Amino acid sequence: MLKIQNLNKSYKLRKVIQNLNLHIDSGEVYGLIGANGAGKTTTINIICNLLKADSGNITINNQPVSDATKSIIGIAPQENLLYKTLSCEENLKFFADIYGLNRETRQKQIKETLAAVNLLDRAKSPVETLSGGMQRRLNIAVALVHQPKLVILDEPTTGLDIEARYEIWELIRQLKNQGITILLTTHLLDEAERLCDRIGILKNGRILAEGSLAQLRTLIPAAEIIVVKTAQEEQAIACAKKHGFTPRFYGNELTFWLSKSLELKEIISRFDGIKIDSIARHPVGLEHIYVEVTQQD
Repeated sequence: MLKIQNLNKSYKLRKVIQNLNLHIDSGEVYGLIGANGAGKTTTINIICNLLKADSGNITINNQPVSDATKSIIGIAPQENLLYKTLSCEENLKFFADIYGLNRETRQKQIKETLAAVNLLDRAKSPVETLSGGMQRRLNIAVALVHQPKLVILDEPTTGLDIEARYEIWELIRQLKNQGITILLTTHLLDEAERLCDRIGILKNGRILAEGSLAQLRTLIPAAEIIVVKTAQEEQAIACAKKHGFTPRFYGNELTFWLSKSLELKEIISRFDGIKIDSIARHPVGLEHIYVEVTQQD
């Protein structure tokens, strides 16, 4: 559905995109993660033909990016594209008109799109009366009203409470079940873990690692990760190294990679003589992978 080859973009002397290559298959949810300044927004703007690349090629549904491809893309930016005093229905009508939908198609699409984002009962409600989660769903509806083949969701749950986040996640799953291709950017690594078929880690305009969560986990040689809380960190590290545990700090948490899963009593026995406040066991997560990949780079 989307193919990016050897893409480059600079602003004066600063290279924002460096030989970027990625592809997204039809019906796939692809997560693009990276810190602020990694190049996510610039990449999106080039895909949407709002910005010209210095070099490289992008095709969408086998068509080179141009004004003609804008109609097959839907984008829900991080900042809501909504008119607060207009109703949900009026907002969608405005954007449907921009995309050139005729009256009959427009009315059908407005109704179906509001139903898809579970806002049909709020069709006449002004946007300013909606909750934050409802407004984000309506923002996604704007991206869907013209039936695009590729939908770009830029930080769709930023600033939402946990219940609203779950609503957006369920909506994204429903869109995937309908066969819609989705490019998702997010700072929430658990969001990418739960929703994405494949994930690309972007830094300084380059993809450092890419694959399914299972594939990315192979980058860390650990069967399990444990977090240890103790006042005797240096002693714990020295002791753990003797048993082949690899120490890491993620934030301020003392963490160890275990090459194989052990029973809890076996783990505790490895720290004999050290006062341990707690031990927590975790599978290798995207947080660990992201830190290792970006720090190595």
